[in-house]
This record gives sequence, C-alpha cells and structure tokens, in this order.
Amino acid sequence: MASRRPGDAASAKAEPSAPTLPEAPAASGVSAAEPLDPEILRFIEHLVVERRLAERTVAMYRDALGWLQGSARAYPVVLKEVQAHHVRRFSAALRDRGLGPRSIAIALSAWRGLYKWWGRSGAVLANPVDGIRAPKAPKPLPKALGVDDAVALASHEPEAGDPVLALRDRCMVELLYGCGLRVGELVGLDVQASNAAAGWVDAVDATAHVLGKGSKRRSVPVGGPALEALMAWSEARRQLARATEPALFVSRRGTRLTPSQVRSRLKTLALQAGLPTHVHPHMLRHSFASHLLQSSGDLRAVQELLGHAHIATTQVYTRLDFQHLAQVYDKAHPRAKAKVGS
Repeated sequence: MASRRPGDAASAKAEPSAPTLPEAPAASGVSAAEPLDPEILRFIEHLVVERRLAERTVAMYRDALGWLQGSARAYPVVLKEVQAHHVRRFSAALRDRGLGPRSIAIALSAWRGLYKWWGRSGAVLANPVDGIRAPKAPKPLPKALGVDDAVALASHEPEAGDPVLALRDRCMVELLYGCGLRVGELVGLDVQASNAAAGWVDAVDATAHVLGKGSKRRSVPVGGPALEALMAWSEARRQLARATEPALFVSRRGTRLTPSQVRSRLKTLALQAGLPTHVHPHMLRHSFASHLLQSSGDLRAVQELLGHAHIATTQVYTRLDFQHLAQVYDKAHPRAKAKVGS
C-alpha cells in the first residue's frame, strides 16, 4: 500500500481557516464594539457592588470581557464552553496586536474572575483560565526622588497663589512623603475619627490611621513637620470646607479632593519647586520607602509602614537602595572607573 505524503492534496484533510478575532488597541486596554452580554453585565455589577473594585479597574475589566465575548463569537465558541486552548489563542492574539504583559495580565484576570463567578453557580464545571499566565514583563525600579529634592518639595512655599491652598498642598506633600500614604489613602482621610471614616490623623498620638488595599487598616507615625503642616491647614480649612464635609482635604468648592486633583496639584508644585522630573503621589511613597530603608536597613519595618501584605513587594526597594549605593560608589571611589588591565 502506497504511503501518503504530507503534502498530498488528495489525502490531506483541509485545515479550517483561522477565525478573525476582533481588533484591540495597542494602548492601555482592550475593547469590543458590540454590546456586552447581560450575564457579563451582571458580573460587572458584582464587581462594582460586592467587590467594590476601583472605577478604573472596572473599566479595564469591562473592555477585557468585551474582547473575550467578541473573540468567542468570532471563533466561534459558546462563551461558557471556552476551553484553555481558546484562552491561550485569545491571549496570544492580544499580544500580536501590541498589548503589553500588564494589559494581558489584566485581561486574563478579568476572564478568570468571570469563569470563577460562573463556577460558583454551577454554570461552568471548570475555569479555563486557571493556570494561564501573561508573558513576564521586566520589572522597572520604582522612581524615587533624591532626599534633597523630596525635602525641597515638602518645604516649598509658593510666592504667588492662594495662601489657603498653599497650606493644604504642603500638608498633602508632608503626609505623602512623611507617612508613605497612597493617594487614595490621603484623600480618604476625614477630620474626625468615626466608624464611617476611611482614615484620620490623630494629632495627639502623632499617628495616621488609614484604610489601605484590600480594606486593611494600618497605622503609621506622623513626623513633626507633617503635624505642623496639619495644624496650619486645619485652621485654614474652615475657609473652604462646607459645614457638613467630613474630608480633611477639600477643593476650592469645599468638597473632598479627588486623586486626579492631587496629582495635578503635585505636578504644579514640583515645577514651581524646580524639580527636574515629573512628580506624582506614588513617587513620594517610593521616596518614603527608599529613604527609610537607606537609613534604617529594616525591611520588615518598611513593609509594615507601607502596608504590604508580602515582603517580596517591599524587596524592590532593596534593589533601589543598591542602585543608589552603586551610584555613590561610581562617583566617589577612585578605582570605580579604572579600566580593566590598566
């Protein structure tokens, strides 16, 4: 019996044509033009109401689920019958369309959450996304200010502008840099401690109590300069805040500041102070951790102050600290730049 050659058209079964998957932008997310399935909309409602995910996270999950829905229909495969090989195909298509590892990881997280949610009600028997990981991305070192720049920003006094807002801004910088707060923790601070407050500052005890990621509370010490800035702002705050507004930091309209407003003010302050780089709130948190680690060398203490659940998250600052030491060595040691063999 004659053997069949692989390329023999008479004997080889025709391969099905590859489905055309929906387009995805190469920027910061994935999208789909068609309306979302009602069951996906219910899952998104679950994320908002029960999981209480941040608005930006929900928006990214919505886009990722839209991509999943469009890809399943293009394949075609029923969404609840998607298997692991489909998920690999869909995630590979995201990579081919230019999305980075972080965006792909967000998409996989959204898909994994959807199937896990369906699994709880018995709508699916297994989660096809389990065990599938996004491509590894290089982990850049967090950007931190030098000690001199951080102090210059915290002590900067604008020559023009509203003096009341200047007191507010200085207090915000002192708490961001002096306590290592996240911007969400900062804007969540209330004037008074209460069961409804996400956070507050106890000036008598010199302690800030905040609600961090995962709804975990932590307390951090507040230094002298931050307490002085807090006292000055607390007096001036009465000129702006509405009578019923509980927020510590308020806008010109007397209502609670938003994270975007803090970012904008911090960017302006950095430019006024003559800092050579764009400054954002998380950079001050990085600076807090880096400078504290450089001085103390106590990684566990820095972990507690930052509110990191895992020590591995904090260990990135040891790399940042070593980079600082290497720069000092390169600048100061007479043999640092000596050529090999000279």
